[in-house]
Amino acid sequence: MEKGGLRLNFVTKNELIEIGFKEHQAVTIIQQAKKNLVKEGYPFYNNRRLGTVPMSSVEKIIGVPLVISNKGEENEQN
Repeated sequence: MEKGGLRLNFVTKNELIEIGFKEHQAVTIIQQAKKNLVKEGYPFYNNRRLGTVPMSSVEKIIGVPLVISNKGEENEQN
């Protein structure tokens, strides 16, 4: 999930799978988020290799807020 200590509000296919989505559902959600972002004027997301999208874009698609726990932060706090 987190590499290097900085966690921004972005989500990947693997994180969606971790919270319970099937692989195909996760891929479809990421693809739809990328299409929506390109339509909103962010051509950066018009890239096949890019697999990370803003969490807010995913939340708009699925209709509920995402809560992705950060395992590294949990261990540091305990």
